[in-house]
Amino acid sequence: MKINFPLLALAIGAFGIGTTEFSPMGLLPVIAKGVDVSIPVAGMLISAYAIGVMVGAPLMTLLLSHRARRNALIFLMGIFTVGNLLSSIAPDYTTLLLSRIITSLNHGAFFRPGIGGGGQRRAKA
Repeated sequence: MKINFPLLALAIGAFGIGTTEFSPMGLLPVIAKGVDVSIPVAGMLISAYAIGVMVGAPLMTLLLSHRARRNALIFLMGIFTVGNLLSSIAPDYTTLLLSRIITSLNHGAFFRPGIGGGGQRRAKA
């Protein structure tokens, strides 16, 4: 069986975005302790991500609508990577919160070209 690398990249990207969105829910006590805030305050990391998705999806879609699908996806995954790298080295809560917002900006915009590209990359029946 031949591996479809573009489709594999889309699947890995979707998995990474989904994991980044939902994994902090189970880690809130650990995160709160790590950045020295209460659990409800740490929960704002999840809300901030959701707000970033809400704002970022239409903005990024508009900004990237004239770009080739491949270039748009590479740019969006670059934002995702930078945001997650910043999260991994965040020394305090504010930096972690801002990095979560940066990471979320690509979320909604990734799935528009990603889903369209996935349909074109599938094997023929």
